[in-house]
Amino acid sequence: MMEERRKKMSIGAPGLLAAAAVLCLSSLAGAAGEAGAGLRFRVTSGEFKILQVADMHYADGRTTPCEDVLPSQVAGCSDLNTTAFIHRMIQAEKPDLVVFTGDNIFGFDATDAAKSMDAAFSPAISSGVPWAAVLGNHDQESTLSREGVMKHIVSLKHTLSQVNPPGVHVIDGFGNYNLEVHGVEGSGFENKSVLNLYFLDSGDYSTVPSILGYDWIKPSQQFWFQRTSMKLQRAYMSNPVAQKAPAPGLVYFHIPLPEFASFDSSNFTGVKQEGISSASVNSGFFATMVEAGDIKAVFTGHDHINDFCGELTGIELCYAGGFGYHAYGKAGWARRARVVVATLEKTDKASWGPVKSIKTWKRLDDPYLTAIDGQVLWSKSTKESESATIKIKKTRREQKEFWTARRSTSNYQKVPLSLSHTHMHACAHRHT
Repeated sequence: MMEERRKKMSIGAPGLLAAAAVLCLSSLAGAAGEAGAGLRFRVTSGEFKILQVADMHYADGRTTPCEDVLPSQVAGCSDLNTTAFIHRMIQAEKPDLVVFTGDNIFGFDATDAAKSMDAAFSPAISSGVPWAAVLGNHDQESTLSREGVMKHIVSLKHTLSQVNPPGVHVIDGFGNYNLEVHGVEGSGFENKSVLNLYFLDSGDYSTVPSILGYDWIKPSQQFWFQRTSMKLQRAYMSNPVAQKAPAPGLVYFHIPLPEFASFDSSNFTGVKQEGISSASVNSGFFATMVEAGDIKAVFTGHDHINDFCGELTGIELCYAGGFGYHAYGKAGWARRARVVVATLEKTDKASWGPVKSIKTWKRLDDPYLTAIDGQVLWSKSTKESESATIKIKKTRREQKEFWTARRSTSNYQKVPLSLSHTHMHACAHRHT
């Protein structure tokens, strides 16, 4: 990865690999959705818009030079270019929520972490737009620990960030929390969360001596996510206005999962210009999200010159692309931000119902804030139809594989049924 040229290893808090067994379940009763109670879909358009800002790498402001820009852009280029870009994006898109997905400051070059964060987040603060943040692998490399950085973020105006879920005393990292987005006021969904947002700390660097490289999302965090997702799903699928399927969920963190390496140019939207810098171990969080059943998309940063979205097992895995001017990039390749819009469906009574679709696009920091790569991440009607079609095709394929295996065996009546099931599952997995 290009960023390795200027990275140093740092040691974080020890991982709690067995924490799932001791995480207190009773403490989760009031944890889901206490923050973000004011987030709500717009009554006029039935939309909720999120602006994702990845890898600002803010340092000391005007005195901090830009990285990887064209020679004509070098003079006068600094952190202030990053600030100006955020202001432009907020003015142009008028988001309902701004999400900062880590490496908000570049700790090695930030003289004072608190002052750097104040400056980095100042456009969101001054706009009055609600905002949330998670940590990357560089935020703690200045004058504050990871916990200290997150506590400072939580102290700033208009933020919905949390140090960790209320009442959850055993969880790895800092900045694990969820936010609920309620339906339109006056509709049947005004007291239901119709869109759920999950934020997790993907850590910085491995603290296990035998495992080098980046950190990963731990069992304690996954356990919290599972319990929170289950609670939100139960509430959404219960009266009043009980729904048959869970409300869609979106997940935000910094370091991409190993599954981001599953794509090539034929099956994603955007560009892949560097390797996937995930942890060297797979902690299983992708499988956890698939099993939960409500997650429609994941949004990360970290690899600045990747900006693609690719779908895997029903979940879109998306990069935002590098935003900050003090972050490494590619000269001539514009800094960018990702926008996500969830839209509600209209009901028969001309009111607003549950989420109908989730769309995304990116904007470039050029004179026109050019919008590129618009795509539908999830659509209620098409996904339900596709899911039914996939189940039919999968059943037919499994039957064909089963009988092919049995016919190719000289004494097929003695093929153990469990072996046939294993074979079928493996075949289905390869084609999923």
